[in-house]
Amino acid sequence: MPADRIPIARFSAITRISQRALRYYDRLEILVPEARDPFTGYRYYTSSQMELGVKIKAICSLGFSLEDLKTYLQAEACGDWDTVDSLMEGRLSAVRLEMLRLKRIEALLKEERTELIGMALTEPAVKDVPALRVICRKETGILSPTIEKLIGELCSFVDLPASKRNQLKVIGPVIAIYHEDCAKGNENDRERGDEHVSVEAEAISDWSEKEVSIEVALPIAGKVEGEGSGIEVKSLPAARMLSMIHKGSYPTLHKSYQSVFKYMAGAGLEVAGPIRELYLSDPCKTAEEELLTEIQIPYRKER
Repeated sequence: MPADRIPIARFSAITRISQRALRYYDRLEILVPEARDPFTGYRYYTSSQMELGVKIKAICSLGFSLEDLKTYLQAEACGDWDTVDSLMEGRLSAVRLEMLRLKRIEALLKEERTELIGMALTEPAVKDVPALRVICRKETGILSPTIEKLIGELCSFVDLPASKRNQLKVIGPVIAIYHEDCAKGNENDRERGDEHVSVEAEAISDWSEKEVSIEVALPIAGKVEGEGSGIEVKSLPAARMLSMIHKGSYPTLHKSYQSVFKYMAGAGLEVAGPIRELYLSDPCKTAEEELLTEIQIPYRKER
């Protein structure tokens, strides 16, 4: 065997990448072996590939996804340092969020009595939300009555004979999407401390008293026929969100917004798009104090 022909087992030991991962990287064309035996199919690497293997191991150890890993390597290969820097900054923001989350967990665990369910409900978490195909309707109006009206119109559309004929089905919870800019306010207001409600939370609590732009969506499967009366079919884009579960009545949602915005301020994050609320409980069958609502906030590093 030539000296510069390294079998996969030895290359795995040198780079500390498992053989299974090396085979996977080969399929994804992230790290392709220099040669392959035409009879046995054995993979062989060269000494010149060791540096790339070690680099891949180091990047993965920082918590980058495979997609980000590919983007990083491609950007570095063509000298696109802006993309490399952007990936590093994004990962740093995610690490800081995770550190804040772990500090909160540490504080809770130090309490004599820790309610694990309460911790799960009150702890913001980073969540990759997939794209969703929905039917939706948008309108400007007072918060609660407008949401109820739009939900009724969407449900009526699903119940139409044409929708039933096309096996149109709702496959997820009702989603309210807020297009108002709730992230206004100055930095001093957002750093007041626990005894003050953040500017953003105050803005959201004020929505119940004024007209705002609201979109209500229902995740669906099946064919849609006869769009009209303001109802449209579209795909809500995939996004990385800061997610938090609120337990309690809808008028108390601002308390959870207060917590999540304080969390964002501590991590140097800002709102980066429309906020979503997912109503996980049926208010007709669930007591107010037991209602579960998921808040999803797209975020980015403060500019």
